[in-house]
Amino acid sequence: MVIEEVLQLESPELATLLRDPQEAGRTLVLDCRPFLAFCQAHLLESRPVHWNGLLRRRSRGRAGVNLDWLIPDRALLGRLRQGELFHLVVLDEASGSVLALRPDSLARLLLNSLLLEVRAGATHIYLLKGGFAGFQARFPELCSKSPTPGGPVEILPFLYLGSCYHSSNREVLESLGITAVLNVSSSCPNHFEGHFRYKSIPVEDNHMAEISVWFQEAIDFIDSVKNSNGRVLVHCQAGISRSATICLAYLIQSRRVRLEEAFDFVKQRRGVISPNFGFMGQLLQFETEVLCH
Repeated sequence: MVIEEVLQLESPELATLLRDPQEAGRTLVLDCRPFLAFCQAHLLESRPVHWNGLLRRRSRGRAGVNLDWLIPDRALLGRLRQGELFHLVVLDEASGSVLALRPDSLARLLLNSLLLEVRAGATHIYLLKGGFAGFQARFPELCSKSPTPGGPVEILPFLYLGSCYHSSNREVLESLGITAVLNVSSSCPNHFEGHFRYKSIPVEDNHMAEISVWFQEAIDFIDSVKNSNGRVLVHCQAGISRSATICLAYLIQSRRVRLEEAFDFVKQRRGVISPNFGFMGQLLQFETEVLCH
């Protein structure tokens, strides 16, 4: 393992990769900033690196850590290890070079781990010069801001809709009486396991994803929370597409309403909702199945 093997990537070079459909599909951007910072703003399609106090203690004295600890998405990790990803880009808040990274920093540990586990020659490993701050300043259109004003919104007395930012705020969850969390993502961690009841639905937010195969499981989970006199927060990354889709499916089945009526009902409460085109098609099909029976 030689840290000098890490290449330095300039912001314009990364922007070029992300704008090229072919290269974007072979590029993985790993964000080493704190998770709340990631929730508030991040590169489109980037993934947060899983990190907490327990992992920090485990990593003491090590040059690198197991990638299974850092990247919880098993499918993504499999693609990485099989050499299907050609560009691996690591970023932190604003570091200018690999040499500027502290030996115990998450970015340095991740780079070391990638050098150990990724096939040599098949994949290029980079550190983004200037980090997220430098990239966002030059290419804000390639960065996403998660809407986080206010708190989660009440859809029904036992059902709340929100974002990953809301799911990471224990004080807010407790103030609302939340007892369970339905995590509709493959990248947002379950922050308070042991305190809240969790269910994870690992769906990506793209028009090819099959979210409808999870509808009944999600509805059953929400009903089980309701029947135990609890309250459930349904969230994804931004609280716009995936989690909104699950709430709409729940209303269609539990209230026997048309999608249009359910959409207007949720939109009045959380104005930013916008399920992607593929999800809307699956909701229309679900509406037909439910209302025909």
